Amino acid sequence: MTDQPVPIGVVTISDRASRGVYEDKGGPAIVAEMTRFLSTPWRPVARVIEDEQALIEATLKELADVESCALIVTTGGTGPAPRDVTPEATEAVCDKMMPGFGELMRAESLKVVPTAILSRQTAGIRGKSLIINLPGKPSAIADCLNAVMPAVPYCIDLIGGPFIDTDPAVCKAFRPKAK
Repeated sequence: MTDQPVPIGVVTISDRASRGVYEDKGGPAIVAEMTRFLSTPWRPVARVIEDEQALIEATLKELADVESCALIVTTGGTGPAPRDVTPEATEAVCDKMMPGFGELMRAESLKVVPTAILSRQTAGIRGKSLIINLPGKPSAIADCLNAVMPAVPYCIDLIGGPFIDTDPAVCKAFRPKAK
């Protein structure tokens, strides 16, 4: 175990935010949620990029392969619009897809808004990195992370990533009891 904070990728995928047309609120929302959830020391490795599949793929590869991020959380690009290609980019760079993450996030989001069925968020694994795609709206980011966070630390354990724990007062990470 290392004393270094665990790097976590935070990727905002937005044409307008990447050009400075409007303020990125998704990335800071992810950072706020991770700060609330995690008891393990961590540091964000943040990127704000355009909705371009090749750029998204390159960014995810860099965060997984070069920055060694155990977890990479994206926001934006999960809808049905022509430029929404985050799930396609994620699938292109992952070794395994984890469809249960998207299923649970959509189920939770449907409790809030009927248009959650339009969201294509997903998750996958690249090497020792778990990549999770979230919607762009900050309140949806919180809803989705609340749903999946109990499973995230154990998933990272299973793929050989660093030990990450949550603040049990906020979210109890599920790990099977040792036999």
